[in-house]
Amino acid sequence: MESKIPKFGSTRHAKHFIAYHFVWIPKYRRDVLVGKVAERLKQMLKEFAKELGCEVISLEVMPDHVHVFLRAKPNLSPAQIINHLKGKSARKLLQEFPELRAKTTKGRLWSRSYFVASVGYITDEIVKHYIETQWERELKRKEQ
Repeated sequence: MESKIPKFGSTRHAKHFIAYHFVWIPKYRRDVLVGKVAERLKQMLKEFAKELGCEVISLEVMPDHVHVFLRAKPNLSPAQIINHLKGKSARKLLQEFPELRAKTTKGRLWSRSYFVASVGYITDEIVKHYIETQWERELKRKEQ
């Protein structure tokens, strides 16, 4: 797998690269995300991410959990993103697949919890080094 430098996003006042890895599970980690439900969920998540202005980089639906890796805009918090994805997908899946209601508790498809990690194309060591050497670079710049 070859490594690529990511595309930076832009707003009027910022250049950015913000990416998040989300993982969440159905209530009680039941194996309900199979077959047509899994395929439809993939379509929905891509659509709902696009509504927010996010770009899905990678997506996998397992029988008992979901992984979504996406690029986001700087005005969106991870909580806003996950609430949008989980909220809309649960509502639509339960409407389109009424048989899911029998496999869920009180019509709640998703567990309230989730995992999120920010993902960057540079390491924390590089950022730390960059910050710690600011004065060195400033002094060199003024000498020129």
